[in-house]
Amino acid sequence: MVNPFLTGMVTGLSLIVVIGAQNAFVLRQGIRRAHVAIVVAICAVSDLVLILAGVAGIGAIVDRAGWVIDVVTWLGVAFLVWYGIGSIRRAFRPEQLEATGRAAGTVRTIALQALALTWLNPHVYLDTVVLLGSIAQTHGPVGRWWFGAGASVGSVAWFSALGFGATRLAPLLARPRAWQVLDLLIGLVMFVIAASLVW
Repeated sequence: MVNPFLTGMVTGLSLIVVIGAQNAFVLRQGIRRAHVAIVVAICAVSDLVLILAGVAGIGAIVDRAGWVIDVVTWLGVAFLVWYGIGSIRRAFRPEQLEATGRAAGTVRTIALQALALTWLNPHVYLDTVVLLGSIAQTHGPVGRWWFGAGASVGSVAWFSALGFGATRLAPLLARPRAWQVLDLLIGLVMFVIAASLVW
């Protein structure tokens, strides 16, 4: 049972530890210390739901229903472009940037952004539901659940480390100029991901 668990953890981490829209958002909220627990919880729980769905075999259904991925892709493109524009606009408004303390935005607003960045990202479905789900099935009826447990633990550990560990970067980002650079980079990442979805 240990082998599928470790395999699941390593596979899950290899898919999630990339510079993407969701990770950039978690990092930004973590550095700003703005509703970090909510953001981490939403991202981690969403991943758990998707991983378990894939392990349960829903990945096969999603794989056959190509139109579902198409709809999610275009919704994701629209949201990523909107979020990218917002990041670049923030970069040119240094008076609105804060390196520490709570950022502007209600818990509801931040939570909705975290949900959108997770559930409107077609890569999330392909990685967790289809890919992890497919690999999990190769470990047999019992081993697949251990594989899913390993992938889930890896996901929770990653989001927790990224969100709560990001506060250590706050001293490096104590100046508005540093936030301008960060927001420009986040905006560009969003545009690149949106473009990759289109192509």
